[in-house]
Amino acid sequence: MRTQADSFGNFLMAYHQTQNASDIIERDDGFIETSIGGKAYFSTYDDWSNHVQEALSHVSGRVLDVGLGAGRHSLYLQEQGLAVVGIDASPLAIEVCRLRSVTDARLMTIEAVDNTLGHFDTILMLGNNFGLFGGYETGRNILETFHRITTPTAQIIAETLNPYTTTDQAHLAYHQWNREHRRMGGQIRFRHRYRQYCDDWMDYLFVDLNDLQQLIEGTGWQLKMTFGNTNGQYAICLSKQ
Repeated sequence: MRTQADSFGNFLMAYHQTQNASDIIERDDGFIETSIGGKAYFSTYDDWSNHVQEALSHVSGRVLDVGLGAGRHSLYLQEQGLAVVGIDASPLAIEVCRLRSVTDARLMTIEAVDNTLGHFDTILMLGNNFGLFGGYETGRNILETFHRITTPTAQIIAETLNPYTTTDQAHLAYHQWNREHRRMGGQIRFRHRYRQYCDDWMDYLFVDLNDLQQLIEGTGWQLKMTFGNTNGQYAICLSKQ
């Protein structure tokens, strides 16, 4: 019997304790693959790609780190002297972050973010966490919330993956199914599995620059710059209009 009990958090805790854990991503069309693995969540600055390092050089002020995972980006920014509030929907991920000395790690979904957290100068969504926008309507609602809880010169720095450069027929068919059902092409519905644990299904969004512009139009955000090759995995900086 599968146990719906924080699969992602159990995976992170296992890696934290043993440095040896792997997990599975299952898409709702039956496509299954291994994830990036535990080591990536516990990596440090020197391990990160150039586009992530460059994006981090633009982080400033009070930071909201959305999708903490094991806290790698928050820990780096803390070392740089920045005030960081980190959130994650996984209780055990938050526990791992606290064990690793993340100063302010809070159990919270992205949809629950509001002005009770205070105001921020940078919202950070690295580790492909742009995907947490979920889809068109949800993403626009979250972007509008982010506009309300940020300072006039605030920015969103996020990482994503261009989903359309693949030649894999399983992915291409999935993109087409999305379009036929009025979903964004790079939107996926997946769940995380680790050993006997299985998380609930969730929506996740990958975008190219065209989809990005469609998503942000009218939300008060504009594309300021990109980092890395936008035909692959890359990061963006959004600024207020």
